[in-house]
Amino acid sequence: MLLSCLQNNRIEAGCDEAGRGCLAGPVFAAAVIFPHDYQNDILNDSKKLSEKKRNILRLQIEKDALAFGVAMIMPLEIDEINILNASIKAMHKAVGLLKIKPEHLLIDGNRFKSYLDIPHTCVIKGDGKFLSIAAASILAKTYRDEYMLNLDKKYPEYLWSKNKGYPTKAHRDAIRLIGSCEHHRQSFRLLEEQLKLDL
Repeated sequence: MLLSCLQNNRIEAGCDEAGRGCLAGPVFAAAVIFPHDYQNDILNDSKKLSEKKRNILRLQIEKDALAFGVAMIMPLEIDEINILNASIKAMHKAVGLLKIKPEHLLIDGNRFKSYLDIPHTCVIKGDGKFLSIAAASILAKTYRDEYMLNLDKKYPEYLWSKNKGYPTKAHRDAIRLIGSCEHHRQSFRLLEEQLKLDL
């Protein structure tokens, strides 16, 4: 069962991102503050849940959270500052949107840069350990998926309604056939390297 907090009697915000490994679209991040005794048996790492469950939980999280924030960094900026810095900046922006200032941040993963004067703890695989991080992972994922579904209406050839911008074979085949667009991250390897030389 996931933990409700790292330490009682302080305001903790869980933070996570979605879309780091994508070839297209923004990276999203979310921050969530729950009551310190919050419980939810269904809440888990977004990757372990079906799309239907994630969308149901998104509504529950937004209702139950004391505060939440969701932010994104666009592909152009990802190319300028790199995906790690963009992910951290997106988390900073998400924390900045919280209507309650947290006293401590719980960060999924092992890399973060301090935000303002708020102490933080990095937790590897934190989205499977803390409810607030799991909730942040679900918000980041569902908001990003929704964004990519809307983009798909303008760019159906990339099949973003199915791959959400991740490097699937169909996505790469489309890039190979028609090239990239302004929503692709040009600093990423959009096509796989040739495996053999043309003789």
